[in-house]
Amino acid sequence: MRSLTQWMSLYGESHQHPTNKLIHWMAVPGIFFCVVALLWSLPTPWQQTEMNWATLATLPAALFYLRLSRPLGIAMCLFMGMCLMLCHWLSATAPLLYVATGLFVVLWIAQFVGHAVEGKRPSFFTDLQFLLIGPAWLMQRILRQLRIPT
Repeated sequence: MRSLTQWMSLYGESHQHPTNKLIHWMAVPGIFFCVVALLWSLPTPWQQTEMNWATLATLPAALFYLRLSRPLGIAMCLFMGMCLMLCHWLSATAPLLYVATGLFVVLWIAQFVGHAVEGKRPSFFTDLQFLLIGPAWLMQRILRQLRIPT
């Protein structure tokens, strides 16, 4: 497994252009939320609403992040918890599946526009794990601003 430094360096290579970076600040957290929301919307074979596919999917993601860095992993767990809470709230007040699907499509279009401006392909074309690194890349920048070492 690559180190946090290796992941961030590789991801950063295709995220240099200011416009692409700005798009990523908006789209990456939104896409992450949409994936959680889409998983939340999938029917489960059990009746308990707190235990759903989104909750189950965040567990290996949390382990992935915690293996990279404890502070980053904790921050990402907090972010995933907020995504789950937002899904819980939205599922009671709005058609979560439709909201997440529409937003997912719009945000991915924005991502591809950002990479067209950058002139480089998205990192996940070389390794799907970069889909998890994108949110961590942004979170690492937030932690640095807060002077929290990762």
